[in-house]
Amino acid sequence: MPMITGRPVIDAPSLLNWPLDGEVVHPNLHDPGANVLYDLHGAVTESDLLLSSEGNYHMALREVWPQVLAKFKDDPLRNPLYTTSPPVVLPQLQQGVLQFDNLLLCCKPSVVVANHGVIDKLAAQNHVGAAIHPLYQDRGLVILVQRGNPKNIRGVWDLGNQDVRLITPHPELEPGTYQNYSDAIYNIAKADAFPPQTVSAERLFDVIFNGASGDPLKWLAGPRIHHRDLPWSVAYGRADAAVMLYHIALHTQRAFPALFDIVPLGGSIDNPQPLRGTKIDTRYVAEIKGEWTPKQRAAQQALIDTLLSADFTRALEKHGLRRP
Repeated sequence: MPMITGRPVIDAPSLLNWPLDGEVVHPNLHDPGANVLYDLHGAVTESDLLLSSEGNYHMALREVWPQVLAKFKDDPLRNPLYTTSPPVVLPQLQQGVLQFDNLLLCCKPSVVVANHGVIDKLAAQNHVGAAIHPLYQDRGLVILVQRGNPKNIRGVWDLGNQDVRLITPHPELEPGTYQNYSDAIYNIAKADAFPPQTVSAERLFDVIFNGASGDPLKWLAGPRIHHRDLPWSVAYGRADAAVMLYHIALHTQRAFPALFDIVPLGGSIDNPQPLRGTKIDTRYVAEIKGEWTPKQRAAQQALIDTLLSADFTRALEKHGLRRP
């Protein structure tokens, strides 16, 4: 992929950034338009089950979470929680805290869902136990546009049109997802057997990411939580398009059918067939080592068993994902 030398404009809602009760700690998941908890003050210091997870499959996870809790109905779990966010588990384990504005989560996760790179980093620091399982696989990428597709966007080449503004994840705060989406734009264009005669993949990349369009708002980026930031920008006409994982865009369009349409990048909306140049990623579930109580260990195993169950397979398929 060519080097990106441009910088995006961070497309965040115009909200007042209220001061917090104390200092900012790291990691935190502050996003002025997505993760605001100014009016809940305090700290959670004990939890029998804490899952630190990437958030882009939250729509499937929420369907089976009650099953985990039901296994402990006679002796309910204390503060069972899961976070759905960019992967922050490594600093979360190192610092023993995760901040959501004025709420501090002061307990360590016992289960993590993340990509192979994050799992490898955890294993290198001896955080991962014996159980590591492939959990789910995405089905490629699509382009999320406003309902009716007013800019008539049909593929990655149209993202370079003069009147089209693109929004991506934040390059520093969600580097993995940003890299995946930007790579795909270039690689899909590069692999196109019938490219436009007047534009190359390199030129397309320069127009979008390196300032060649002359429009300072050509490339926008979300401030923190891309699966909410990007739809916000498209819905309100800041951006015209967002390249997104198929299942995230599908969930967004189902939730707001009057606001969004999906442009496939291979196949159809109901049957995606990812184009050459698309990277298909797998996420893994792993147990985290710790001085867990017997109840915490039982909850840890119950969650992993549930995530590997047939019920979760059906939930994944319902929401546009599949087992590896």
